[in-house]
Amino acid sequence: MSTNVSKQKREDLLAKIKEIRTFISAAPQDENTGNLLSYLSELEKDVNGKKYGLIFEEHREDIDEVLATHTPVLTEQRDLYIANGGEMNFLIEGDNLASLKLLEKTHKGRIQMIYIDPPYNTGNKDFTYDDNKVDGLDGFRHSKWLSFMDSRLRISKKLLSSQGVIFISIDDNEMSTLKSLCDDIFGEHNFIANVIVKSNPRGSQSTKEIASVHEYVLVYAKDVFSSAIIGHKLTDDMQSEYNLSDETGAYRLLGLRQRGGFWRASERPKLFYPFYVNPNNAGISLEEDSEHTIAIYPYQPSTGEKGTWRWSREKVAVDGDKLIAKTVKRGNDIVWDIYQKDYMASGDTVRRTKAKSLWDEKEMNYQNAANELKELFGTSPFTYAKPTYLIRRALEMIDFSENPFVLDFFAGSGTTGHSVMKLNAEDGGNRRFILCTNNENNICRDITYERVKRVIDKDNYAASLKYYKVDYIPISERMYYEYADELLTHVRELVELENGINFTENAEIAIILTEDELDTFVESLNESSLCKKIYMGHDLLLDAQQAQKLKDNKVSINVIPDYYYKELEG
Repeated sequence: MSTNVSKQKREDLLAKIKEIRTFISAAPQDENTGNLLSYLSELEKDVNGKKYGLIFEEHREDIDEVLATHTPVLTEQRDLYIANGGEMNFLIEGDNLASLKLLEKTHKGRIQMIYIDPPYNTGNKDFTYDDNKVDGLDGFRHSKWLSFMDSRLRISKKLLSSQGVIFISIDDNEMSTLKSLCDDIFGEHNFIANVIVKSNPRGSQSTKEIASVHEYVLVYAKDVFSSAIIGHKLTDDMQSEYNLSDETGAYRLLGLRQRGGFWRASERPKLFYPFYVNPNNAGISLEEDSEHTIAIYPYQPSTGEKGTWRWSREKVAVDGDKLIAKTVKRGNDIVWDIYQKDYMASGDTVRRTKAKSLWDEKEMNYQNAANELKELFGTSPFTYAKPTYLIRRALEMIDFSENPFVLDFFAGSGTTGHSVMKLNAEDGGNRRFILCTNNENNICRDITYERVKRVIDKDNYAASLKYYKVDYIPISERMYYEYADELLTHVRELVELENGINFTENAEIAIILTEDELDTFVESLNESSLCKKIYMGHDLLLDAQQAQKLKDNKVSINVIPDYYYKELEG
């Protein structure tokens, strides 16, 4: 029997803490003894803390200090608005932790897919922490990176819908630590895959021993049992397998005998039973009679062992019309076997293929990303961009029918936005993107925004974009009423972000900040009114008549400060 040494050490420490507490409790009580007992409780809590998993030195960023004394708000850069129809998309300039905290107010549980390409922390000063470039000599290099990622990934989990999926690009430098961190945040059971991406077919020359040709994309679900992953479209070769057809549509034949795990009758005895075939017309029955005389059992052909069918008797009773019997040659014999008609489409739903864990198509070559940027800018203004094909592969395997939102909070050169618009144009989708990035070296304004703008102009994508900047309102040592009016001046941006609209062009939503505006709005309501949602100022009160009229016209009410600015729990 093994001995848990760590557990023994914890129990010894806790026993000693208990002895010290008993001694202090017996002494005359004053402020000092009270403090000592409080310290012991903190020590006891630490000893009883995390026993297994990723443990690292937690670091606090400058942005944490800012957010402790300020509340973030959004201000639209109206001269950068792009109006070209289609879905409304958003670009947010600012620290992405502040952006995520704002999105938590407007998109909690609404994001269907997140793709991020965070800094890889190679030790070559590619990762900036508190305005300092982190190099390989920094003894806290990994823990700073993990602290940085931990705070952002925990909010991203809250943003994901119940079906949501997150994709994270990474390389070997932080692969193992990121996997452990995601296991802790999203749950080990919600791990989907570690996709290997053949990103550099020639191989990287950064190491002398082995030329690396790949990177990774870690994939996690919010809830693996209800994730929106639906796989990829069938390739032309796959579609060619469906070379038979009937009145229902194109199909292929799949042997009904179980080929994979649990194929032995001893493991699933109820799935070992006979079909009876009519040799004159190949008709199938579960009962033997004067016409159905040939019994077919799921024996393993090469060994003769008893096997199993993939379908139970009950399923055959319901879907037996999708089964056929046919003769096949096995060795020198002609024998009967049972096959399933596997249709390429069911109603309006076309069959898809399960996504693979190796993405090695030539389009995955990251050199394609540089070429895409050169085509738009004349040069490649961004060093570590990803090709649109990579993100397209992720987008294609997600069902966006319930939640159309795609988020990238390490937006960089804007590849995610480009990919969303490109795929929407090809398949008629209604996906919407939200991009967040800082403006280090003017990247947000000069590259991210400019790329989206140029792509829309070049390909005439039906897509619009609002550009917001994160600002901060000081709240430290101020009562709420002292800064509430400042918050209200930034409400329009949050309303637009939450509803995916340009407020001035949408008659279904209204913002009401004064008593006069409220009176005018209520008086104008009638059966033909389009407005169905209002955002009201914190100090406005409805009288009974106003409340009833809003209810009669099915207008919902959101009180602005409580809804957008209170601290969220959980």
